[in-house]
Amino acid sequence: MRRWTGLLGLLLSLVFLYWALKGLHLEQVWNLVRQARYGWILPGVAVYMVGLVIRAWRWHYLLRPVARVSTRELFPLVTIGYMGNNIFPARAGEALRAVLLKRKHGVPISASAATILVERVYDGVVMLAFIFVNLPELTRLTADSGFVGDIRTLALGGTGLFMGALIAFLLAAAFPRQTENWAERVLARLPTRWEERMLPLVHRFLQGLAALGSPWEAWMVFATSVVIWLLETAKYWFVMHAFDFQVSFFALMLMNGVVNLATTLPSAPGYVGTFDAPGIAVLMAYGVPKPVAAGYTLTLHAALWLPVTLLGWYYLLKEGLSWREIRGR
Repeated sequence: MRRWTGLLGLLLSLVFLYWALKGLHLEQVWNLVRQARYGWILPGVAVYMVGLVIRAWRWHYLLRPVARVSTRELFPLVTIGYMGNNIFPARAGEALRAVLLKRKHGVPISASAATILVERVYDGVVMLAFIFVNLPELTRLTADSGFVGDIRTLALGGTGLFMGALIAFLLAAAFPRQTENWAERVLARLPTRWEERMLPLVHRFLQGLAALGSPWEAWMVFATSVVIWLLETAKYWFVMHAFDFQVSFFALMLMNGVVNLATTLPSAPGYVGTFDAPGIAVLMAYGVPKPVAAGYTLTLHAALWLPVTLLGWYYLLKEGLSWREIRGR
C-alpha cells in the first residue's frame, strides 16, 4: 500500500508539474528568479515563523484536556512535523510529531492524533472560507474559462469533506458519553481481539477531542486558525514584492486556499507540482504573465519549504534520533 501510494503521488506530481511548466521558457523563468529582490523574503519568513508559534499555541490549547505541555515545548515538535511533511510522503510528519510527543511527554498517540486531525480540519475550513470569499471576483475576471468551474468543484468537494468531519468532531466532543456508547456498540460486532484493541484507542481519541467541548473553545480554535493562515498569506504578500507584479491581498488569500487544498492530494514529498500548478493558474487568472507567475510561485514554494525544513532538522537532531529510527517511527 505504501509503495502504491508513493507511486500515485509521484505520478500526480509529474502531471501537475507538466501543467505548471507547459509552454514556459525555463531560461526566462530562471532569469526572473535570479533578478528577484530577495530582501522581501526575510520579513515573509519572519511572519511565517510567528504563525508557527501560534500553531504551537493552538496545539497546546487542544492538548490541555489530555496533558499540560507548554507552547515552548511544542514548538520544536511542530517544526519537526512540518519538516517531515516536506520530505516524507503522505504527510508522515504528523505521525512523527505524535510519536515524539508520546516519547517526550507520555501523551497517547491516539489522543494526540485526534488533536492533529482537528487542526487539519479547521485548516481546511479556513482554506475554503478564503476561496468562497474571493470566488465572485475570480468569476468576474475569468467568466469565459473553465478554471473557475474547476475551483468551484474543488471548493464544493472540500466543503463536504471538511465540514462533515468538523461537524462529526464537534458532536463527538459535545456528547462524549453517547459517542462512546455508539462506538462500543459498533465495535461489539467485530471479533473480540479487534474490539479489545480498538476500544482503548477510541476512548483516548475522544479524550483528544475534549478541547472542542464548548462553543467558545471551538470558536477559539477557529479564530486562531484564521490568524495562522492570514499570517501565511502575509508571507505570500511579502514574496510578491520581490517580483514585478501586484495583485490584492484577497487574491493571495484565494491562491493560498487553492494551493493548500490541492496539496491534500497525494504527491511527491514537498508537494511538488500540486502546490505550483494551481498557484500559477490563480495568478494567471488575475492577469499575471505566466513566466512571472511561475517564477513567483516556485520562489514562494522554496521560501515556504526551506526555512521550516532546516529548523525542523535542527530540532530533530537535538532529539537524538537516527535516520533509521525516524523511518521506523
